[in-house]
This record gives sequence, structure tokens and C-alpha cells, in this order.
Amino acid sequence: MGIQENETPVVFGTEDILRSLCNSVAKVLSIATQSEIRYSPMVQRITKTCLKPDIGCFVLFDGGFSGLVVINFSGQAAMELYERYMLNMGMSREGLASSFTSDEVGNVMGELMNQMIGDFTGKIARELQTQITQNQPKMVALTKQVILSVDTHLDQPQSRRVTFYTGRNNIFYLELAIDRTEFIKLHDFEPAEVPDPDELIEQAHRQTRATAAPQAAADDHDELLKSLGM
Repeated sequence: MGIQENETPVVFGTEDILRSLCNSVAKVLSIATQSEIRYSPMVQRITKTCLKPDIGCFVLFDGGFSGLVVINFSGQAAMELYERYMLNMGMSREGLASSFTSDEVGNVMGELMNQMIGDFTGKIARELQTQITQNQPKMVALTKQVILSVDTHLDQPQSRRVTFYTGRNNIFYLELAIDRTEFIKLHDFEPAEVPDPDELIEQAHRQTRATAAPQAAADDHDELLKSLGM
């Protein structure tokens, strides 16, 4: 059923998109590091997006709407997130990189950025019934500020900055630049179910184990018969 004249349409705007993105960042990093990642309830309106020292990471996205996401980490914040993530993955502390300028730290932070944006795009597909695609995150160790602009034509660009806090209260900043955007709900719908990549991988592992078990049992049976000369 469409919108009646006396009904107020549900609008999903720029701040709602930003909130969804922030929730994805906090969720993915909290799970990856097994620590509390939180963000400020206050958001800044900014006029330009920048990569800043010590580590800056950016992702472009396009599709239902276009934009740019930048996350600027201090060296302390990057090292805390990197170390907690690697230790949570079972790595020994002795094998970890000792500086945020290490390629390994940049690669890990880029991987985490990819997971954060992936979670965000999945929610957009479910909740807004539209698709956006992303490029591979670029992570750069910096000594100077670099101004970035979205590589697309935005009629009414809007930029926001949000402050995040790690479990040890190290600070990093998320910046979002998108065109002025509003999604208006024309009628009620059930959010589309988008498969969880982690669950798909686990299902594949379970199927592999289930297939391998009978085959292993059959091989053991054949070996037993062979040993008995049968």
C-alpha cells in the first residue's frame, strides 16, 4: 500500500547513513579486538575530508549513492587495534610488528576496514533495498595531511566527522563524504536477508567435514580388509 496523504513518509537521510556506518565500525572492531569500541554521540559538520597522520585509510563506494569513507588512526590507536586483533587470532606477542609504520600493521588495518565497510554495505542492501559497491581499502602511513575529494560528481556534497574511542581510550576519527541523500519509504517491506559471509564459510566447512568423515571411515574399512588379506 502506498503513502496516504495524511501519512508522514519514513525518511532515511545522511545522518541515518552515518549512524549505520558508525555502528558497523564499532561492531566489527569490537568483535575483532574483543574490546569495547565506542563513538561520540556528537558529530561534526566539516567542509573537506582529509587523510591525516599517523595512519589514514580510505574507501570509495558507488551505486545507490556515492561517497568516500576516511578513517584516521593515531599510531597508538592503530597499534592497539592491530595487537588486540592479532592476539585474538592466536598470534604470539613476540611475532607482532613493533611499529605502526610496518607493512603488516597497514595490511591488518586495511583488512579490518574492508570488514567494516562490508558490514555496512550489507546493512544498506537489507534496510534500504539498494546496492552500493566499494573499492579495495587503501591504508597509508603519513607524516603530513592529505586532502581527499570524492572521485565522482556530487551535486550537494555533505561531509561529517565522528570521534571514536578504543578500549584504552586511544582516539581515531571517521570521516564520511556523500551527496545529500534521502530515502523515503513508499510502503512497508520485510528487510531482505543477505547471507552472512562468515556463516557461508562455516557452512562450507561443515559440509566438507561431513563429506570427509564417511570417506575416511570407508578408507579405514578398506585398509582393515586389506590387512586381513580380504
